[in-house]
Amino acid sequence: MIPHIQKRLHDHGLEHELTQTERPWHAVDLAARAAQDGFDVVAAAGGDGTSNEVLNGLIQARSQGGNRPAMAVLPIGRGNDFAFSMGAPVDLEASIQALAARRTRTIDVGFVTGGDFPRGRYFGNGVGIGFDAVTGFEALKVPLITGFASYLLAAIRTVFIMKAPQVEIELDDEMLEQATLLVSVMNGRRLGGGFWSAPQGIPDDGLFDLCIGREISKLQTFLLIPSFLNGTQAGHPAIHITRSRHVRVKARRGTLAAHADGETLCFACQELTMEIFPRLIDLVVA
Repeated sequence: MIPHIQKRLHDHGLEHELTQTERPWHAVDLAARAAQDGFDVVAAAGGDGTSNEVLNGLIQARSQGGNRPAMAVLPIGRGNDFAFSMGAPVDLEASIQALAARRTRTIDVGFVTGGDFPRGRYFGNGVGIGFDAVTGFEALKVPLITGFASYLLAAIRTVFIMKAPQVEIELDDEMLEQATLLVSVMNGRRLGGGFWSAPQGIPDDGLFDLCIGREISKLQTFLLIPSFLNGTQAGHPAIHITRSRHVRVKARRGTLAAHADGETLCFACQELTMEIFPRLIDLVVA
């Protein structure tokens, strides 16, 4: 894959320096260094996790006085939900063409505190709490199946193993307390390669789009899955759709499982807080 990417970059006359990651969080350091070194664009060649790390690195560099390079995605991952939701190409060749054309869109970025990241972590697409997160964790257990199929199989399994915690959800103008199946805090629109958590999401409006589902029976949960595949879950009586700049989710009974852009935030934490920062990253788009 690397020789092919390099060849196509050369074909489009794109001067570049390619560096491979060697460990988790390495892409953060590489992106921050590239920003400090004055690169115009930093591209994440990988999936949502790699994109998330590059995004964190670019913001980290800016906080330390670095410049503001654009971010690009060369999508070769499992779900590529960040690229899709932000309007970037999800085809490798199209993404290289977009990189050559240098069309950009300035997007909002979320920041989540809690779990394994008490000092916080930035995210581009969304945070999934509950069903979203457990599905992602289960998808990693089926390495022989990739892409959307792995998430669909994992979602079916999650129906039968997940226990909904009692949670308190604090928003800008609203407070909820309920046994909760899921809380999707979205800057983008899609998770899991095909689950439309926020089909109306706009990544540059300064607001999170939230999809909150209360606890229902296993049969009802199973029957709800097709609605997420079609983006029609808003009409379901167990689903609450809203928007907010600030979100705090606290477990009153049980614990929270959560991810940010597909990367684990926690398997069993008590509280997460999210806020949105408007128009923070310039992203290469189609």
